[in-house]
Amino acid sequence: MRNKKWLSSAVLATAFAVAITGCSGNNNGGGNNAPAPANEGNANAGNQNAAGGEAEKPAPVTFTYFNATANKDIDTNKTKIGKILEEQTGVNFKQEFLVGDLQTKIGTMIASNEYPDVIQPDAGIDKILDAGAFIPLNDLIDKYGPNIKRVYEPYFNLMKAEDGNIYFLPFSPLVGEFKPSPTIDQGAFWIQNRVLKEAGYPKVKTLDQFVKLIEDYTVKHASEDLIGMTTLTHDWRFFATTNPPNHLAGYPNDGGVQVDVNTMEAKVYGDNDGTKRWLKTLNDLNAKGLLDKSSFVDNYDQYLAKLTSGKVLGLFDYGWQVQQAFNTVNKAGNDDLMYFPLPIVFDENTKDQYLDPPSFVNNRGIGITVSAKDPERIIKFFDNLLTDENQKLTRWGIQGETYEVDANGRLYRTPEQIEKLKDNDYSREVGISYFAYYWPMYGGGSTFPDGNAVDPGRQPEVAQASFTDAEKERLAKYNAKTYADLFAAPDDRPWYPAWSIALEQDTPAQIFTVKQTDLQKKYFAKIVLAAPDKFESVWNDYVTEYRKTPVDEYEKTMTEEIKKKVAKIKGTN
Repeated sequence: MRNKKWLSSAVLATAFAVAITGCSGNNNGGGNNAPAPANEGNANAGNQNAAGGEAEKPAPVTFTYFNATANKDIDTNKTKIGKILEEQTGVNFKQEFLVGDLQTKIGTMIASNEYPDVIQPDAGIDKILDAGAFIPLNDLIDKYGPNIKRVYEPYFNLMKAEDGNIYFLPFSPLVGEFKPSPTIDQGAFWIQNRVLKEAGYPKVKTLDQFVKLIEDYTVKHASEDLIGMTTLTHDWRFFATTNPPNHLAGYPNDGGVQVDVNTMEAKVYGDNDGTKRWLKTLNDLNAKGLLDKSSFVDNYDQYLAKLTSGKVLGLFDYGWQVQQAFNTVNKAGNDDLMYFPLPIVFDENTKDQYLDPPSFVNNRGIGITVSAKDPERIIKFFDNLLTDENQKLTRWGIQGETYEVDANGRLYRTPEQIEKLKDNDYSREVGISYFAYYWPMYGGGSTFPDGNAVDPGRQPEVAQASFTDAEKERLAKYNAKTYADLFAAPDDRPWYPAWSIALEQDTPAQIFTVKQTDLQKKYFAKIVLAAPDKFESVWNDYVTEYRKTPVDEYEKTMTEEIKKKVAKIKGTN
């Protein structure tokens, strides 16, 4: 993917997140009971010699792995799952996670031309690829990756760079039958339970209704020093503030564009009426003292701390991005302060599209760097991860400790296990916090051959067991059994997500993505914090500058690339 620029205006990191609690639907996992594929990918195959006897175990080795997300640094063999994997392969990883600014960290690596053995660069992937920091994986996969082929081969057309090489392994290949999530790990407007309760659990569909609930509650509790709404603007996570007007208009997270489902024509929304309406809402909230002004200066940790404080009544964000804070709130056990997800739109007649359709995100992944000491050993470790057995291990955890199996072979978690996994430290100790995402993996909507969900949160038994009695009663008031029941089913969008489309470096389309982000970071704070009578003039200044950028070229390129991606997926290109 060299000489490419990756769209980062609406990063989902991941796509798809790292949330790690059973109740969130993100205790991703693999286990110890599904049969390993009938090939050399069996997790224990490497420990037998040709005669069927025990072969000498490989010598232990430690590789370095930089992960551009937040967590506690650790050697993976200090976790229970990591120790099991080390016993299988002899491999341990010294994991370092991001502290500070991502682009600065990546830039330092590139300047020194010294890299960890393995990198998950997230939004810094464009710089890593342009610097030639990843090695091609094609030959390694051919020689040592039978499971990698089994899992990823259907997506090779989308993974190859223009030179025909594969430089990293994404995190979302679908294996087996697609299983949608019964909980919300993607976008939503979140509101504290106490606000809904005091209002008598009303129907809440529009942004105006959502804001009115928060305003009414804040007025009634004026002495409690509450924060009506907050928003996240820090670093690459700025999309949590720029994306809402897209969802409010009834579109899924395609990044900086809204795509017509029939014509596949892409249009920007960064300066449309929806974005103006969203910013005017924030401006009104600010004028009434209901918006957290420090939203535009707080970093990610400060943002999470405010959510865990119990003071914030409402927000928009993606479940995976706030799950760490939600875990802490849930652990405290005060149901009133927990958050309820809502598919808020601008107008009553708009169909929401918050839930992701089946997709393959091909601009995020994990790669082996030019500094790697032993790429063959690393690719073998990656391949070993991709057995059904080890996907259950890394996603579900350890049978008898973090999950159980009933007489019919169905995997489930007890209420006690679900509760324990809400503790971030316990999840780290087991290793689920470290292995459930950001490794070669079955995508979140995947299923095992026996019908069990790969992601525990998508297992109906887990979703139901994870809900407290209070949650079940609250859902029932909205005629729902799961949170996903509150949201409309996703329409088919074969290109989805458009934000994963690669744009060539220094082309007008790529330049637009940079300029758009710069302008939004410059103007959104001014627009939102302006005196109400100044809103129109500051908004007009922003639009004038926005229209000086190569918008038309970007829209044309995105439309062409979306159609090309669909053709590749359908095998017509």
